[in-house]
Amino acid sequence: MKPTNRILQIGCDCHRKFSKITARDGDGQIVWRQRLEHSDRDVLRKQLSSWPEKTPVILEGTFGWGWLSDEMVAAGLNPHLASSSKMAAWRKARGLAKTDRTDADLLSELWSQKPRWWEVWLAPPEVRSQREWLRYRMSLVKMQTAVKNRIHAVFHRHGIIHGFSDLFGSNGRMYLSELIASGDARLPESGRLTLQGHLEILDQLRRQIAAATRVFRKQSLASPTTMRLRTLPGICWILSYTINAEIGDIKRFRSARNLCSYSLLAPCADDSAIEPGDGESPKGRHVGLIGRRTLKWAWIEAAHGAVRRKGRFRDLFDRYTNGGKRDRNRGYIVVAHELCRLAFTLLKKEVDYDPFGKHTRPGSKKKKTPSRKKTKARSKMVKSSKSRPGTGQPQDPMVAAVA
Repeated sequence: MKPTNRILQIGCDCHRKFSKITARDGDGQIVWRQRLEHSDRDVLRKQLSSWPEKTPVILEGTFGWGWLSDEMVAAGLNPHLASSSKMAAWRKARGLAKTDRTDADLLSELWSQKPRWWEVWLAPPEVRSQREWLRYRMSLVKMQTAVKNRIHAVFHRHGIIHGFSDLFGSNGRMYLSELIASGDARLPESGRLTLQGHLEILDQLRRQIAAATRVFRKQSLASPTTMRLRTLPGICWILSYTINAEIGDIKRFRSARNLCSYSLLAPCADDSAIEPGDGESPKGRHVGLIGRRTLKWAWIEAAHGAVRRKGRFRDLFDRYTNGGKRDRNRGYIVVAHELCRLAFTLLKKEVDYDPFGKHTRPGSKKKKTPSRKKTKARSKMVKSSKSRPGTGQPQDPMVAAVA
């Protein structure tokens, strides 16, 4: 390996077991290439400490970049994260084949390009820890749903019909326990043992979900951002924790539209000169492709809760869906978009949501208060031009009454 005193930027193509490294000097020339093995952490730290201090290192935003960026920070380096989709498009535009060496070379070129079109936010360890807890609970809920579906499949396979709206509520669980203990002829031994095993797995999953939820609640109580999000209609403990973990630092968003785009709620169009017919929806319209899908799910779930309450969000939903008679999914997306914009304003201004107050949208101009003279003149005009409600006609008759 050549001396490192001329290195200006480093590209790192990260994989599960190793990483490919390319270092460049101030003229953009490749100084050396290196391979980092991930199996021995002490050897890896020694290699990282041999690089010049505060050198920018560009990693591609693929799986496993988090721990490696922490090691680089501990070694005194300056890691940055590049969008994997933008890197793939850039490599394809240059007509290059995908190899580890090519990816490392391309990443090492990015630091000298202005503006930094390639860079995405590198989440700090505390945000990544929140997201890890979030994904852990989400995986448990998915497993719980799968186990419940298997229990329903046992009933369907053996022709057992029940009259419970919720088979896994208190009354439904009593029925399941009695069915296993009674030795019902409709349920053979294989089905009974299978059902019992599924119920034991379900109980264990519920205990783990409850433990994760307690962690969510404890962390939420200590977070002002999460408590502020809870003041919005439709946002519960789980959704507030999810939104806070997925957003991270609100200061990295320039406007509410940027947050909506990141949440996959900003309207987009891929029109190709195809006009929709009468009564058809526009073709090629969607709410985004690149962003946080978990954040989109959280806002739409919050929209369902906000619509169930009477108020401005229910009125907004009814206006776009003709009272809930058509395009209900579109109505929920509209409400989720409005909730997202409001959350941006609340987090930026560090205020709680007031259902009776007027929260101005970000970027809106303040209305000028009229002077006292204009106010008096306007009140005289209003008094002289009173009209009957709903007609637009003057309240006083335009002709004198006939005696």
